[in-house]
Amino acid sequence: MPHIHAEYQEYEVAISLEGEVLSGEIPPKKLKLFQAWIEIHNEDLIANWKLLSEGKEFFKIDPLR
Repeated sequence: MPHIHAEYQEYEVAISLEGEVLSGEIPPKKLKLFQAWIEIHNEDLIANWKLLSEGKEFFKIDPLR
């Protein structure tokens, strides 16, 4: 399943590209920020997932600010 891994302080979480937490935990306010970032960058995340699944190198996406 396409997903990202995110870290915040001592927390780690895997979140699907639909914004669903797959594993781990993170404070609710930070989760909402990550979910918003996923929504904003969804097309880039999907493109990166396809590149990685083909064994190609991914491109960098701007982090949360």
